[in-house]
Order: sequence, then structure tokens, then C-alpha cells
Amino acid sequence: MSRQQRDALDAILRSAPRSKVRPTPEEQRSGFAAAVTRPAPESVVTRRAVLGGRPTLELEPADASARGRLLYLHGGGYVIGSPDTHAGLVGELARRAGLRATSVDYRLAPEHPFPAAVDDGLAAYRELLASGTDPRDVVMAGDSAGGGLSIATLLAAREAGLPQPAAMVVFSPWADLTLAGGSIRSKENADPIFTEADVRAYADLYVGAGDRAHPRASPVFADLTGLPPLLVQVGANEVLLDDAVRLAGRAAADGVEVTLEVGPGLPHVFQHHYGRLDEADAALDRAARFLTGHLSAGRPGADHLEPVH
Repeated sequence: MSRQQRDALDAILRSAPRSKVRPTPEEQRSGFAAAVTRPAPESVVTRRAVLGGRPTLELEPADASARGRLLYLHGGGYVIGSPDTHAGLVGELARRAGLRATSVDYRLAPEHPFPAAVDDGLAAYRELLASGTDPRDVVMAGDSAGGGLSIATLLAAREAGLPQPAAMVVFSPWADLTLAGGSIRSKENADPIFTEADVRAYADLYVGAGDRAHPRASPVFADLTGLPPLLVQVGANEVLLDDAVRLAGRAAADGVEVTLEVGPGLPHVFQHHYGRLDEADAALDRAARFLTGHLSAGRPGADHLEPVH
């Protein structure tokens, strides 16, 4: 893995201008879209659809398996981001796994505060199952706020009596809106993207005066019993490091099969930088193998799916 690539990425991320006046949500959304949007890979066909009453972006690799579905929830602090900003990341994960993917355009705060995003995630998952998709053929993934939201969605599904999917992957999950993790402060200088104030501002917009320790807002405080096998990937150079570590620990304590990967010298959702950061490509390959391996394990006689490089 390339130290030179990591250092170059860190320098680029630190060079992004920071305004002394916090932008409005609309300004943040347009700025985020301009900064991070990458198109889906050429071999992945995209189409607009609706699932659970919300717009979605469907991404289908050229060699997608006839069976198997990836449900993705994008990051952005519950305030910014969309399936379009994440088309590249989701498309790359889908391509490497050989799976059809559906990325949900859940409602954003502050216009739609907690628990709107959880309600939308649950509605999408519920309709996916109601359409006849076997839960053993479903895997989930999400990054940052979408990582925490993926966990919250499955907690809501469990409470609703719905079966769990085959597996889940989360990238740099935001899993504690109380900001109790020590890395929120200790990693502030190492993190080239976020400060404690940035993260707190998103929590303010999403939860407001509500209970930030609610299990579906902050899954680190939830009972995770019964959730599917979980892969957590996080960078060591991010203020949300402890969210990932504590989430994995909580899952392990509750009997969930969990794998935690911490990438040294890597920033928040470093997987976004596939194609220009070796660690990002390797992480996406491992995530794809994790998801497809559990799909195969859940279906007797199912063909083993190998990720596409």
C-alpha cells in the first residue's frame, strides 16, 4: 500500500476551503455534490426507480448474478448526499460483488429530522421483501451516517418482525450522535475532513432537542442481538474511529458475527477514493467478498460469487 498515495490524499482533503460562516444545508448539499460525486462504472447500468415510496437509483453490473440484491444507504450526516453523489462508490461495490444494487434517496434533515431517515430505510427494506425477494438474497451497506442508518434500519426491521438480510457492510459508520467517543476530540488534528463542531452541527440538524442516545439514532447504545454478520471498515485518521470500534464491540457482545478493519493513516470513508488509493480498492474487494460469501452461505447449493476486479 502506498504511503505516497495516503499523504497526497490527506493534503488534497486538507486543502478544501473552510468558511468561517457555516453554509446553509442547501449550500452544503451543492458543495458536497460538486466535491465528491463520481459516476457509476461504465459497465454498470443505472436507472431511476421507487422503493418504499422513495426515489432510488438502481445500479446493475453487466455480469450481475440473477440472485442477490444490495440495498445501500448513502452518507452525508443525514443532511447532505444522495444516490447520485454515491453512484461511483455504490457502483464499484456492486460491480466487484456482481450484485444488483438499490441506493435509497431517503429524506434529509433539517426538513425531515429523526426518525424520517429510519422510516424510509425500513420502508424500502419492507417493500423489497414484500416484492418477493428472499431476505437470504439481500445484503446491506452504507457509509458514514448511512452506516449508522443501515444498523438502525435493521433494528427497526427486527422490531417490526421482519427477517434479517444475509450480511451488512458499513464504512466509517456514524453510530453515536451523543459524540461520546474519545476520538471525536483526540483525532481532530489527524482528521483532514471533520472537526467535532462539524459532527455536532449535523447532529443538531438531525435530532435537534430529541434523544441523541436513542438506539435508532445512536446504534452504539442499542441491543444488536439478531443482526446479520457485519463488516466494519474505518480509517485510523478520523474523528469517528471510536464510533466504529465501539459499534463492533457492541455487536460482538450481543453475539453478532463481526469483523472490524482499521486502516492506518486513512481518512473518513476512504473507499470513495477507489482507483487512486490502493487501500480503497483492497477494502472494496474485501467488502464484496464478505457480502457475496454470506449470500452463498445462506442458500444451500448457491453458486459462490467472486468479486470482479
